[in-house]
Amino acid sequence: MLKLDNFYKARYELSKVIRQTEVVLAPQVNPECDVYLKLECLQRTGSFKVRGACYKISQLSDEEKAHGVIACSAGNHAQGVALGATAHGIKSLICLPAGAPISKVEATKGYGADVCLVPGVYDDAYQKAIELRDEKGYTFVHPFDDPNVIAGQGTIGLELIDQVKDMDAVVVPVGGGGLISGVAFALKTLNPHIKVYGVQAAGAASMVQSLHVHKRECLSSVSTIADGICVKEPGELTYEICSKYVDDIVTVSEDEICAAILQLLEKEKVVAEGAGATSVAAVMFNKVPVKGKKVVCIVSGGNIDVTILNRVVERGLAKSGRIAIINVELDDKPGKLVEVASVIAKAGANITNVYHDRNSDSEKVNSCILRVICETRNQEHVAAINNALRESGFKIV
Repeated sequence: MLKLDNFYKARYELSKVIRQTEVVLAPQVNPECDVYLKLECLQRTGSFKVRGACYKISQLSDEEKAHGVIACSAGNHAQGVALGATAHGIKSLICLPAGAPISKVEATKGYGADVCLVPGVYDDAYQKAIELRDEKGYTFVHPFDDPNVIAGQGTIGLELIDQVKDMDAVVVPVGGGGLISGVAFALKTLNPHIKVYGVQAAGAASMVQSLHVHKRECLSSVSTIADGICVKEPGELTYEICSKYVDDIVTVSEDEICAAILQLLEKEKVVAEGAGATSVAAVMFNKVPVKGKKVVCIVSGGNIDVTILNRVVERGLAKSGRIAIINVELDDKPGKLVEVASVIAKAGANITNVYHDRNSDSEKVNSCILRVICETRNQEHVAAINNALRESGFKIV
């Protein structure tokens, strides 16, 4: 049973460990509303997860601490548990999906935990952690389906009440549901007029599906760049809280997540991981009804693996119209490439790569496909280039 008093107790306990993260105005995210960012990506360990993990560990009995703790995680909860356990002089073992970003695995080890890599996704790591708990007698620290973990995450809601006066809505990334459960319970208890919206990746929309059918659903598979919220099944407690306190949960695509990461990086000078950027993506692409409202996006984490950041940025550039890939069918004879390049140059785009394919499936034997990659300003600019090519007699394929 959740009680607001426990949230305030958690806030006091966590004041010794965490920092109160900043809230900053971000008008370029969506000019049709007043957007603020709650920067949990600047939290200790780079994620909000340290709140719930550390508070849960602080409430363990001496006997539970003596057994050591075990946890499963997509990476961020792992670091929070490792930090909290080490601070209390407790041994910790973390089960991580084998595909977890290397940066998160190494950071978890750096905070003092032992790591067990498990083939599969978060849910597979969860099953392994339960097996080891039963076998070795560890105390299990659940990443989201636990009242103390939820209370720890809910301290963000208490901070927002103090930091953003007269806010109309809060947008929260959702995986298993621990963060949004804590934030929604705190906000709705203190001010039921504040709207709370959740966001999931379209490739891992377990809470969306569960709320749709009015019971917890376990997805057969999940896949998303937002590894921090890649969960097959929501928790029992978190599902109940979301059903009662959350106004709506929407989904965003992979391209929209990448575009949000790029927006935060380029315009707001904020590094966000995929999960952390989903709240911003929802507001950027008008997935939630916040036009004309004062809305806070919780940027839940910033632990993005630098090895995939380049790919994320490229997809974000393509989604926002900053990079265009244009396929042109043309006669395979001298001078045609120059003509295409001339049209694109006059339209104000910069060509970065050209690919010439004579083995295409074109109906004309003497034709080829010219793939041109160029730097553009936005989607309107891309459309103008395509129109200019068509007006010059070229076929866009």
